[in-house]
Amino acid sequence: MSAAVFLGPELGGVQRVVAVILGGGRGTRLFPLTRERAKPAVPVAGRYRLVDIPLSNCINSGINRIYVLTQFNSRSLHRHINDSYKFDAFSGGFVEVLAAEQTVERGDWFQGTADAIRQSMWHLRNTECEHYLILSGDHLYRMDYRDFLAHHVSRGADVTVATLPVDRREAKGFGILKVQDDGRITEFVEKPQTDSLLDQLVSPKSVLDAFGFDPGDGREFLASMGVYLFRANVLEELLASRTDWIDFGKHVIPESLKTHNIHSYLFDGYWEDIGTVRSYYNVSMQLVKPDPPFEFIESGAPIYTRPRYLPGSRVRSAQISDSIVCEGSSIARATVNDSIVGIRSRIGEDTVISKSILMGADYFEHGPTREGIPLGIGHGTVIERAIVDKNARIGANVIIRGREDMPHYQGEAYAVVDGIVIVMKGATIPDGMVIE
Repeated sequence: MSAAVFLGPELGGVQRVVAVILGGGRGTRLFPLTRERAKPAVPVAGRYRLVDIPLSNCINSGINRIYVLTQFNSRSLHRHINDSYKFDAFSGGFVEVLAAEQTVERGDWFQGTADAIRQSMWHLRNTECEHYLILSGDHLYRMDYRDFLAHHVSRGADVTVATLPVDRREAKGFGILKVQDDGRITEFVEKPQTDSLLDQLVSPKSVLDAFGFDPGDGREFLASMGVYLFRANVLEELLASRTDWIDFGKHVIPESLKTHNIHSYLFDGYWEDIGTVRSYYNVSMQLVKPDPPFEFIESGAPIYTRPRYLPGSRVRSAQISDSIVCEGSSIARATVNDSIVGIRSRIGEDTVISKSILMGADYFEHGPTREGIPLGIGHGTVIERAIVDKNARIGANVIIRGREDMPHYQGEAYAVVDGIVIVMKGATIPDGMVIE
């Protein structure tokens, strides 16, 4: 892992930055994938976790002092981070999980993104940093935060908000920022719905031109990505003076526009919010395309994760197309298309997997199995438009088919969300069961 990269004293240097990754609350929009894990610990692309994305962006940017804030189901997140991110003794780097905790002053859960930082500030303040980089734990993107920092410092900004150009339709689902020609933010509107209001928030052509964007493609609005850079003293003062400000997007950013110099930093790379089951599924299906919009391996900026010592996957007389197959898997005379096959997956003979995500297993199974059904997918089973969580046992001749008009359902062994069938972590689906 890279050591800190120095930008020079005039730019503050990334060695003076502390990153804070917001792990989210209960992750209700991603439930049931968050039933037994924190949102940043949700597996993605077969072998990674969501938290690996911002962590890797930090490491590739030379930022190696990182906190991850969480408060629900944090055990697997702790384990993953401890097993994955270790810096040498001379780098001064660390990745530390801070869970909500009771103190003499407070005993509440985190009430929002800003409140999470406020309650953790007594830990953060000890780092003696000059800038706080605030990140979300459920976005898929690759960003060099050194460029972000250089822009922030060169503008003399108190706060800089990373923004994404979006079109009018997309703008209705984001916090939209109005900016001046010099990039300073003057207004923030959460999810504007009327055309008259949107007309007032169109970005100046000069701002888009400065970053090489063509407003002619319809992307003439700047949406907040939920990625912020604060001068350390500014963030500490804001959170200490207004304890009723509990969220960055709803309170801190809009309200501090009146008193502070807040700028926009434009980002035009691939970015997706993986905050819901549908978005998680849709992004996963994009990743298996022949030319995916996001690659986990890129020269000089890979996405890191836990190193595992697993054997190569064993594939026997199978037909596999447009899919990701991770290490340690076994596929025998099966058909797999447009799917992700996670680590240690076992797929039996004459099974068909289509447009689905198999998260795999945390361990290899040896000896007697529960109810005679081993880990993995039994023979003759059909799975389509589904997410099979880790350590699931699906018997023989099972049919699982999601569809758009499938009614919502919540059970112990499986759930249906947005027409996607989700087999729960560790669940058992008996032989011959039909879910469609």
